[in-house]
Amino acid sequence: MSAGWFRWALDSPRVRRTLAGGLAAVGVASVTTGLAASGTSAGLAPAGVSDAVSAASPFGSGSRPNVVVVMVDDMRADDLRFAPTIRHLADTEGVTFQNSFSPYPLCAPSRASFLTGEYAHNHGVLWHHRPYGYAAFDDSRTLATSLRDAGYHTGLVGKYENGYGGMPSKVTGRSSLHYVPNGWDEWRASLTAPPGAGVDGDTYNFMDIALSHNGRIQDDRDGQYSTDVIGAQARDVVGEFSRSRKPFFLDVAFVAPHAGGPRDPEDPGITADPSRGRYRMPTTYVAKKYRGRFDAEIERGAGLPADGGPAEADVSDKPYFFREQDEPTTAQRAALRTATVQRANAIGAVDQQVGRLVKRLRDLGEWKNTVLVFTSDNGYFLGEHRQLDGKVHGHEPALRVPMVITGPGFRDGAHGRERFDPISTVDLSATVLDLAGAQPPRRADGTSKVTTLLEGDQGWSTGIVTESLVHRKGRRAGFDNARGAIGVRTARYSMMLYRTGASELYDLAKDPREQTNLWKDPAYRSVRRDLEQVWWQLHDCRGAECRTPLPASLAASPEEEADLGHTYWRRIESDYSYRNLPR
Repeated sequence: MSAGWFRWALDSPRVRRTLAGGLAAVGVASVTTGLAASGTSAGLAPAGVSDAVSAASPFGSGSRPNVVVVMVDDMRADDLRFAPTIRHLADTEGVTFQNSFSPYPLCAPSRASFLTGEYAHNHGVLWHHRPYGYAAFDDSRTLATSLRDAGYHTGLVGKYENGYGGMPSKVTGRSSLHYVPNGWDEWRASLTAPPGAGVDGDTYNFMDIALSHNGRIQDDRDGQYSTDVIGAQARDVVGEFSRSRKPFFLDVAFVAPHAGGPRDPEDPGITADPSRGRYRMPTTYVAKKYRGRFDAEIERGAGLPADGGPAEADVSDKPYFFREQDEPTTAQRAALRTATVQRANAIGAVDQQVGRLVKRLRDLGEWKNTVLVFTSDNGYFLGEHRQLDGKVHGHEPALRVPMVITGPGFRDGAHGRERFDPISTVDLSATVLDLAGAQPPRRADGTSKVTTLLEGDQGWSTGIVTESLVHRKGRRAGFDNARGAIGVRTARYSMMLYRTGASELYDLAKDPREQTNLWKDPAYRSVRRDLEQVWWQLHDCRGAECRTPLPASLAASPEEEADLGHTYWRRIESDYSYRNLPR
């Protein structure tokens, strides 16, 4: 632990309140040896960011940590088994959140939520295409502007928002091809150029990525694997930032394991699909040097049961988008395995780049004062509920994302490597701001998890709003003109209501795979009533409203949420695990 971080802790009003409340009895010496056990109190400012440090901190910006957030694209929570370097960091120097969620499991809305600290219904980015996507994103005030105002250098490398480069900027009303949003000192964002712009590279061409380097187009990466390009760019930026005494924030956004080109002979062919016609499995691209690493261990698609049974035997209680799916054919099962293999190898490539980034931080002497976060913008279906690909829907495979955090003050692991408190994309935004002592750019919907990091689980006391825009028909009360599905996730239950009038309710303590819809089960009438009450409180929430406490019937203590979490993952591991790989 750095001396600067310790000064931060002792000068923090939250820590002083904690000491006054009882930690003083154990003496300051115990705090110096284990801040992870006793770093902060649970107090939060109304905006969701603590008063631990302010931008005008009397001890200067140098004592605040650097923050590096690595966000990949479409990685499931259980895909961490393909990232040994990151798992090792989690086991030896970090914390793994076992209940980490993307409230709107789609690239553009999720990334906008991280950058603003708002749910999608507040920032307005609800899809990839117009009138949504980048054209709907007001990025005049984001995490970057807040952190720079607080004295940080700020940088972004890799994927920004879907449509950046090709859609107009909402801020300027003009082309975003050369546009650099407010707040970024070092801008190296991948882009998709409009037709006729003379740019060949693209965010989703893994062997020809185009970048905007502070507004100047770099389209000279043909033949280079984009994961390697983004990794090298990230190492270059931390090298630049390390020459300054300012702390820095870096958003590293790998495109893998998202689907993209070019196609190669290993990709699955076109298969017949009664519900889709001719169907080609979307796959990522993996550079040849990264292929083959996990091929032998992966026997089937990640979302198909280990016993070889059906993906889901009966979908009659599900909404129409699942009911219309047939059980995967033999060819489709083979395609799911291939897609899983390619995704695993792509994640393995990212894992190596993260390892090289950590080494660079160590070599520069920055690691001891750097918080590193590894996560994904959303999860992904690979066979669950007969869904062969995609995300968007508010079900566990799409909602759950990996979340590993390591940093000074919680690297000794004295109080365990796992956390079961919920953390969502908007909570991550609030947490980064809290660590940096920065003010939120907008009215924050999330809650900082610094207390959970330093002290341990606090309990599951608020619901998570889940959202999507895939069901345009219907007139159900409470729905606006944009969203088609809105749900609430608690420690034990997941409820989703649809504009069409369809409803789903799952008891995850008994049914982690969400096989049985309990909406019409009379035994769950009181649970449904309580969840509907919470739904009405949260479905349009803003700011502090989004942190409305759950009723006692739906809240969970730290012990209860840990028990539910262990039960959930034991069942998922039993049903889906590979014999030669960890979960």
